[in-house]
Amino acid sequence: MTYTAPSSNTIDNIISQTKFDDKGLISAIAQAPNGDILMLAWMNADALKETLSTGRICYWSRSRQTLWRKGETSGQQQHLLEARIDCDMDAILLIVDQKGVACHTGRRSCFYHGVTPSGLKDTSQPEISAEELYKKA
Repeated sequence: MTYTAPSSNTIDNIISQTKFDDKGLISAIAQAPNGDILMLAWMNADALKETLSTGRICYWSRSRQTLWRKGETSGQQQHLLEARIDCDMDAILLIVDQKGVACHTGRRSCFYHGVTPSGLKDTSQPEISAEELYKKA
């Protein structure tokens, strides 16, 4: 599966149909080709346009209030294979080729807290330490 970017006009048309919330954001779910959900993040129109144009995943960081190119600090990049917008046009599913881990905790997926009758139980262990993941170059 290889991503081919639409024309700039097509991307602009897609963005004009997308229903961003009152903060200008849509939820973006990153999923591996095998169906594993890797993470949920947010996109504004600029992040969506960059992602659809380049095929490299770009999110909006709500905490930093800036574009966040996945992996620019950690090297754990995501590359777009396919994008799907939901029926309400207010959420996007990104099928991605994940380089390394998706979660800032060093796990492949951010969704590792399993709900059990006795409370939460971690379903996976880190594949890389946070220190190694974010070591300064």
